[in-house]
Amino acid sequence: MSLAAKLKVGLFSLRIGVFVVMIMWTIDKFVNPGHAARVFQKFYLIEGLSVPFSYLVGGLQLIVVLGFLVGAYKKWTYGTLLILHGISTLSTWQMYLDPWGPRNLLFFAAWPMLSALFCLFLLRDEDRLLSLH
Repeated sequence: MSLAAKLKVGLFSLRIGVFVVMIMWTIDKFVNPGHAARVFQKFYLIEGLSVPFSYLVGGLQLIVVLGFLVGAYKKWTYGTLLILHGISTLSTWQMYLDPWGPRNLLFFAAWPMLSALFCLFLLRDEDRLLSLH
């Protein structure tokens, strides 16, 4: 397999992997809006997230995530997810201070995903396998 073919397959696999995580976080806003409200309150200091607002955020996120999946408007969809996930990763900074204490070690999984999003954003023009381009 050529380097170009490997790059296409590798970028596609990153896009699918990131999509799986992002779609679950999106679905959570519809299935469990109370959880979304608690996340917004704890990590983003936004209190009183209503169910309709959770649905609105979830709807907007769904549009971006599906655009990301199909490789549409890559500069905007890849860039938006990179920024949103970057904010999400940095806003949970307290979780990294004592990962073996009462905190959750799984928060560290946000960093490789942030790296994957950064890589996809940088190489978005090369991410052409099963992609709108």
